[in-house]
Amino acid sequence: MPKVPSSLPLSGLFALAKPSGPVSMSLVNQMKPLIMNTRLFVEASKLDNSQTQQKQKKGRFSRNAVKIGQGGTLDPLADGVLVIGIGKGTKHLTSFLDCVKVSYSAQAYIIGLIGGYDRNTTRLPFSAAKPTPTIAKGPRYEWRLGNMSLAPPIFSALKMDGKHLYDYARQGIPLPRPIEKRPVTVHSLEITEWKGSDHDFRFPEKKFTEEQKQAVARAMNGIEDQVRVDDEPETEADNASNVAPTAFVLKMKVSGGTYVRSIVHDLGHAIGSAAHVVTLTRSRQGRFALEPTGKDDIGCVAWEVFAKAAENPGEPDADGWLEWEREVLDKLEIVEGKE
Repeated sequence: MPKVPSSLPLSGLFALAKPSGPVSMSLVNQMKPLIMNTRLFVEASKLDNSQTQQKQKKGRFSRNAVKIGQGGTLDPLADGVLVIGIGKGTKHLTSFLDCVKVSYSAQAYIIGLIGGYDRNTTRLPFSAAKPTPTIAKGPRYEWRLGNMSLAPPIFSALKMDGKHLYDYARQGIPLPRPIEKRPVTVHSLEITEWKGSDHDFRFPEKKFTEEQKQAVARAMNGIEDQVRVDDEPETEADNASNVAPTAFVLKMKVSGGTYVRSIVHDLGHAIGSAAHVVTLTRSRQGRFALEPTGKDDIGCVAWEVFAKAAENPGEPDADGWLEWEREVLDKLEIVEGKE
């Protein structure tokens, strides 16, 4: 049974179980009408006034709107833990950006040079080379552990001089300077499953045009100074795409701000080939986890709970709470203090 707060409204933190597909902030925006119209987070005296103002402003929220934010976005491809801050809880979100330990599970291909290092990106030209080179085909493979510097992928939402990196790549604008590497910590990294070619994953069907290839090359000029996989004629790549690529599952614990796509990309280079992410799940961010194991762990609210409430809030229970409010209350870490 969810805890019943002694005083309302509340501020706090909870985790959403994000599905693969949507942009993180689009889910936050879809949640706002519910968050702005519940006595959990809004003073009862302001609810009617707030609802009227929102209708008048056609979806734009009033000055009395509750603050809401997220503590570390997930790529559209990725699913898993997305920490949400409400009210005073938003002030604690930065601690999740620099979280000491974040856990991920990623399914990845060997062979395949993909611009954004994941399956949602258009395929660059690549060679039909080096299937399953020196990587161990066992249940465990330890790579570089500890502190290191890691460059984010060029197809990312990070900004350089006010412009998203992916815009430089798409528009063929040379980067003003190399992408700055980030200090990160890899606490653990292991292969938990070796799929080989026994899977349904395939390379992206969409390919870059010659103009797009040149645009990416211009943007990336000077930043790919590490191990390279040389391009070969596109006909060889086409032949390779008819063969299921080698796939494996990685699990890792890393510091906040680590790009898993970059780790997989660098791992492919380290074994003399290329690799990219197929699926990515953030299973833990700090104390919030998809599958809580410790006494201090907190579970996640399924996105379907909010999607259902947005369509039909349903009827309140005996205590006056709607189903989605109960779910949030059950997994809410209450934050006290001043705004």
